[in-house]
Parts: sequence; structure tokens; C-alpha cells
Amino acid sequence: MHPLLEKAKQLKQQLNWSLVFGISFFLVVVVSLVQITSGVQQWLVDNKDAQIKHLAVMGKPKYTDEKAIIMAIKKADLSSFFDLNVTHVQHLVQELPWVATASVRKQWPDTLQVYVVEHQAVAVWNSDLLLNKQGEVFQANSEQLDEELPQLYGPEGSEHEAWTAYQQFDDMLSLNQLKLTSLALSERFSWQLWLDNGIRLNLGRKEKAKRVQRFIDVYPRMEKRADAQVDVVDLRYDTGLAVSWKLLEEAQLQNKSKA
Repeated sequence: MHPLLEKAKQLKQQLNWSLVFGISFFLVVVVSLVQITSGVQQWLVDNKDAQIKHLAVMGKPKYTDEKAIIMAIKKADLSSFFDLNVTHVQHLVQELPWVATASVRKQWPDTLQVYVVEHQAVAVWNSDLLLNKQGEVFQANSEQLDEELPQLYGPEGSEHEAWTAYQQFDDMLSLNQLKLTSLALSERFSWQLWLDNGIRLNLGRKEKAKRVQRFIDVYPRMEKRADAQVDVVDLRYDTGLAVSWKLLEEAQLQNKSKA
């Protein structure tokens, strides 16, 4: 036989074996996938009635008890482990008053894990709402708090600005042994502050920090008056200030002189 014909015959045989091997491998893969899919389907059928039986609450919430979380979660359909919508459960938990964020995940075979992060209240807003550290408003029972919070007032939408200003003014006053307890921002964006010693500061609308510093600089001289105490300090001037006084009663004067 001619060498070229023999070589062609050998190449044809090799190609045929490669084709047979490739087809065989493909068929094996297809059969394996069918078996796996069938097995998964059967497993799902066998476990279709799996239910949530255990709840794990993590995050150590302080103001939201586990009972409230359970009651919120029970509003969802817990009849099927696989069909349970964790996003829906997350929204239900986050609707609780003190909950800032919640993450929910399923753990096979029957457990639901809920991680709760609560708001950290830093101030009371307009008497009936609370502010968190981010200056965001939320509604919860302030009577659950361990400490008295500063009172902030202002138009809707000014919460973050009011909280930022409060922190700035409180830092300035605290360095001088003065305590800021309340702040109000009017509809015309005019600022007023109240200190724990009863003094009210009218700052106006501009140069707020500069005017607070002006009060701090002058206050030591105001304290020297023995027959009256500062009531209102009007700082709505480019320079200077105006002071309103409260006259002290005789008993108060005696106590002050003894001190």
C-alpha cells in the first residue's frame, strides 16, 4: 500500500476514536446531570414540608425584647423553610420602634437567624420623636431611656443640621463648665440655646459659633453680680450683646452669700 494512503487510513482511525471518546464523554456528563437534577428534585420533594422551628436573635438589642421580634416575624409565612422570604421578614423586624437595621438568614434545617442593630438615641426631637447619632428621626418610647436627653426643636427636615449644631455648641460650652440642655431652630432659621443654669441665648441666623464664643468670653463678668442672675443674653449683634436679668429674692441672696 502506498505510504500516503496508509498514513491517511491511520489518521482516519484516530479521528474516529477521538469522535467516539468525545461523544461518550458528553453522554456521561448529560446522564450525570440528569441524575443530580433528579436527586435534587427528589430531595426537595422529601423536604418540602420543612418549617422554621427555631429563632436565634443576635446583636444584643437593649430596648427590643425577643418576644416583640417573634411577634413581628410571625406575621410572615413560616410554613416552608424554602419559600420563606427573608427580605419580607427583615422589613417586619425593622418596623419595630427601636430597630435601626436587621439582617435575616436561614440556617438549615429549621433555624432563622436575626441580627438586630438598634438606634442609639442622642436627643428628643420636637418633644415626641427621637434622634439617633446620624441625626435621623425615629419614633420610640423615650421613657425606656436610662438618661435624660437634650431637647431639640426645629422645622421638619432640619434634624441633622440641629444635631450637628448642638454637638458644636455643647463642645464649646462644656470646655467652660457650661452645659447645653436644649436648642431651637425657628422657621426663619434663627437659633436659641438653653443652658442648665436657666440662661437662654438668642443667636440669630448667622455667625452662630462666633456669638456663642462671645458669650463664653463675657460670662465670667456676668456672674459677679450678686443681686441678680442672667436670664436672657441677646447676641444678635455684630458686636456686643444685651443681657436681661432676674432679680434674686432675699432668701436666694442669703444662700448665695453663704455659699
